[in-house]
Amino acid sequence: MDDKLKERIEELVREKIAVVPYNPAWPKLFEDEAAFLRRKLPQNIVKRIEHFGSTAVPGLSAKPIIDILAEVSSLEETKKQIVPILEAEGYEYFWRPAFGDDGPPFYAWFIKRNSEGQRTHHIHMVEADSELWDRLYFRDYLLQFPTEAKCYDELKRKLSEEYPIDRVKYTEGKSGFILSVTKKAKEYYESQN
Repeated sequence: MDDKLKERIEELVREKIAVVPYNPAWPKLFEDEAAFLRRKLPQNIVKRIEHFGSTAVPGLSAKPIIDILAEVSSLEETKKQIVPILEAEGYEYFWRPAFGDDGPPFYAWFIKRNSEGQRTHHIHMVEADSELWDRLYFRDYLLQFPTEAKCYDELKRKLSEEYPIDRVKYTEGKSGFILSVTKKAKEYYESQN
């Protein structure tokens, strides 16, 4: 990893974490961004676009960043064709490991910011077979079971107070809960079929 990239990543992980009450505008912000992506990006590469993460769960507090999961037919074509388009639109691009370590699998990750420099959107571009799609089980389970959503809400608030400028610790603190609920959700939804 070159020094410039390392510096960019270090800046990202030190950005302040602000967990705020649910904003009913978040679904519209997702819809607007998804429509923009569908208009701007090659349709032969970008397949489906989903809203996930806490901003996709009504009533759940969240960092005010819209998380978008986009299926792409090829990560190589994403690098060649989509990265230049989104960078020209002001998005920051990272080739990111899927599981927080430095190893594969990787995916294309984009950050969009507002005029004040605050993150507004994260776009995670993955292929159809990526395990990141399991995050939709987590989202759907929180939508269906408000008691689980409330527990997650409380955990995130606590972690954001404990680690206001340490995204790594904040994320690590959520991981056990997310993995446990995702496993339970996957079993639940697969048993329904």
